[in-house]
Amino acid sequence: MNADIIFKYFPDLTAVQKSQFSALYNLYHTWNEQINVISRKDIDELYTRHVLHSLGIAKIISFQPGTKILDVGTGGGFPGIPLAIMFPQAGFHLIDSIGKKIKVVKGVAESLGLTNVTAEQIRAEQIENQYDFVVSRAVTRLKPFYQWIKYKFRPESFNPLPNGILYLKGGDLREELKEAKKKYQLYELPAYFEEDFFETKKVVFVPVD
Repeated sequence: MNADIIFKYFPDLTAVQKSQFSALYNLYHTWNEQINVISRKDIDELYTRHVLHSLGIAKIISFQPGTKILDVGTGGGFPGIPLAIMFPQAGFHLIDSIGKKIKVVKGVAESLGLTNVTAEQIRAEQIENQYDFVVSRAVTRLKPFYQWIKYKFRPESFNPLPNGILYLKGGDLREELKEAKKKYQLYELPAYFEEDFFETKKVVFVPVD
């Protein structure tokens, strides 16, 4: 298992980034044998289903240096870890309510030398800091998710997109987006990635009100 699919879609990576992406499979394989954070079936598709999927956000926005990003419900570190590799000058706070998952995130980040990542076992509602963006991968429906994080944003925007949520979701989202009653932009990931896995995958951008 190698990271060639990442290099295919992101050809301008530095040597350090290439090394970090290449290390992910062995790191997650080793950790997964101790703490199961990725399904057995998915570990063999790690680069497509987890790493490249996370980097769908990097096709939508290039985070400026100094950007602060909160990853809610990060699980084993997705999308936060791949995004932290991609944007070393941005700061990432990865949170999850399950301690063993955060243990994995800390171990992976330390092994990769990611100094721009902090990981914490905490619920989103308990966070007191403010961020430019909140990212997540299908943790829950958008309406309750928005309630968790609506006061967690810094007031000033300095990125190509205004501050807000970047949510990785799949399937038919019409009902969910209608329920949320928020302005949004949809980005279809098949426009960027040709693999069948991405057929119904999207990035939902919800600007802060």
